[in-house]
Amino acid sequence: MTEATPFRATARAGVEEVAPAKVNLYLRVTGRRADGYHLLDSLAVFAGAGDMVAAEPAEELTLEVVGPEAASLAAEPDNLVLRAARALVAASGAPARARLVLKKRLPVAAGIGGGSADAAAALRALDALWGTRLGEDGLRRVAVTLGADVPVCVANRAMRMEGIGEVLSPAPSLPAFGLLLANPRVALPTPAVFRARQGGFSAPAVMPDRLPDAAALAAWLRPLGNDLEAAAFALCPPVAEVLTAIAARPGCLLARMSGSGATCFGIFPTPGAAETAAAALPAAWWRWGGATFSSLSGASAPARPSAGLEPAPSGPPAHNS
Repeated sequence: MTEATPFRATARAGVEEVAPAKVNLYLRVTGRRADGYHLLDSLAVFAGAGDMVAAEPAEELTLEVVGPEAASLAAEPDNLVLRAARALVAASGAPARARLVLKKRLPVAAGIGGGSADAAAALRALDALWGTRLGEDGLRRVAVTLGADVPVCVANRAMRMEGIGEVLSPAPSLPAFGLLLANPRVALPTPAVFRARQGGFSAPAVMPDRLPDAAALAAWLRPLGNDLEAAAFALCPPVAEVLTAIAARPGCLLARMSGSGATCFGIFPTPGAAETAAAALPAAWWRWGGATFSSLSGASAPARPSAGLEPAPSGPPAHNS
């Protein structure tokens, strides 16, 4: 019997990995590096809404993009999922052989880390498929070469982000809460928002040991704000309209923009309250309501075997995509 090679696929049927939306519960711009990159302080959590990346053995490296938001990536010459796959090949020595399918459900340029989450999901899926055994720390070292948001998306759990986003530390103990996301379907590129930002810098937040319930979480977050909101509102007034609409929903404890926009979020006492509130928002918007990813999974879930990668015909789920 010959010894198995370290990069043999772990399951012939393939692997699927979820790519949940990243939500910045607060975002403070704390400084600026000499190279122009801004320094940040943020607490990121992950929503129950997200994309899916599937991988199966193949003779060459390919990517197919499907799903209700696939058209938004049609013009991309080199998707971040493929760049992630090539980066893992370079770091591990694995042969570049896999069929990848990205099921795109999240809007692009939306402030919820969709592309970064997709890249991180590709790293996790291919790590399992190829047996590279890099582990989370190794994958995060690869991830940082792809973008500042990719390392936190590899972790797929609540984390504090500092530096330009790549310096990660554990989040405080967070309660269960309902989360609503809404986007006016207007792309808002991150560099433009940072260029439009005015004013000085903010001090980093002081983290509590724990937050007993959703109301306590909202009360702690309220004064921390998002230092990019004013710039985003000036560039894209519909973002302010979305924020106002979320804040007006019954039971909303806090409404805020995520990241550089244009997606805004609301914190609610329960996932059911968030889902009900999402259903009342305009159907022309992308909107979703429910539980956080950690509540659904318990932690960052391991890659799971896939029954197959043929995309099932589907439209956007209600209030989801």
